[in-house]
Amino acid sequence: MKKELLIGFVVALIATSFGCFVFIEFFSNFDFYKSLDLIKEGNLEGRILVLGAIANFFVFFIFLKKKQIYRARGVVMETFLIALIVLFLTLFSF
Repeated sequence: MKKELLIGFVVALIATSFGCFVFIEFFSNFDFYKSLDLIKEGNLEGRILVLGAIANFFVFFIFLKKKQIYRARGVVMETFLIALIVLFLTLFSF
């Protein structure tokens, strides 16, 4: 059971990272590293994380369709972690 939760968590981390990369790569007019610099300057890390976390919906429903409930729970756990990180970034951004 713990292994399945961990697999879901790691897959969701990868999906979030991939979602962030895809968003930055396709919707920015600058190269990837310049975009990262602009995101840091504008304190937009939380917004990019939220957009990247959209990919978790696809992973979650794939796990549910395959009846891999514990992996889907791992995805939900990672999504809540992303939400807490975004909340932290929003509250404490200067």
